[in-house]
Amino acid sequence: MFFSVIIPLYNRPQEIKELLETLTLQTYKQFEVLVIEDGSKLDASDIVNSFKDQLDLHYYVKENAGQGFARNFAFERAKGDYFVIFDSDCLIPANYFEIVNNSLTINWLDAYGGPDAAHESFTPTQKAISYAMTSPFTTGGIRGNKKAIGGQFHPRSFNMGISRAAWQKAGGFKITRLGEDIEYSIRIHSLGFKIGLIPEAKVYHKRRTNLLQFYKQIHFFGRARVNISLFFPETLKAVHFFPAAFTVSILFLIVFNIFHLQIAFIGNIIALFIVLLIFFHAWWKNKSLKIALLSVIAAFIQLTAYGLGFMQDFWKRIVLKKQISA
Repeated sequence: MFFSVIIPLYNRPQEIKELLETLTLQTYKQFEVLVIEDGSKLDASDIVNSFKDQLDLHYYVKENAGQGFARNFAFERAKGDYFVIFDSDCLIPANYFEIVNNSLTINWLDAYGGPDAAHESFTPTQKAISYAMTSPFTTGGIRGNKKAIGGQFHPRSFNMGISRAAWQKAGGFKITRLGEDIEYSIRIHSLGFKIGLIPEAKVYHKRRTNLLQFYKQIHFFGRARVNISLFFPETLKAVHFFPAAFTVSILFLIVFNIFHLQIAFIGNIIALFIVLLIFFHAWWKNKSLKIALLSVIAAFIQLTAYGLGFMQDFWKRIVLKKQISA
């Protein structure tokens, strides 16, 4: 099988260098790489072109329109039997395409997703953020489980594959951000295509380098969940309200403590239990006290940022029915 690797790029020249380096090490070589420079001010042309002797590489520059439409631009120019989408902040294990090719040969999927993990080279903060995004106590581990808590598994665009046949029938991304990958996954599934997880096809996803950037990203994800529900209302499940409920509970707990209400004692015990649960699980997973402490902070940021973003756009777009730009 011949794969077309599609990478939207926006002002991240160093990231694309690290990603392309990992692609040169692949044990399965039947793939091309399409890098779409989406109106970047920090040009990566010199870095990308330095890999042309090592990869079947195609570099395009276009006006900024967001990652979804940058991928559509690549779909129309790709030659592969299967399109594979990566975020530019990913590192790809050397056996990734060998795993995917073997898996699709044995168990065909029209679209697939893979999990993400923290690489040993990541900073403690990046490892803590990775924990917060994959922990069963925050996201429920839905990004790397075949059975999602909210229903059908939906591949995410940091590690996502689509067959040419699925693309030809479903078309490309309809929205360029605010949950464009989940909307696309739901649409492909609704057309009768088979979607699933390839558990071994992991990538190392850097995400954000500090907690403030992480907060902004997850706040955006909370807003995106509401945006997806405007296309597919039936996909909005009770589980999607959990971060908002958690955030409201934290706010109430702060008020209870300020006014020394008796109920605050019970709330504090529950909060302490949650903190210790996350701390010891993160310590066990990462074998690092520092990462465990940072993981507690990252987990609370993950839940509250998503909750606040979700509540913000739920109120504006569902209750008040306002049109909000991304």
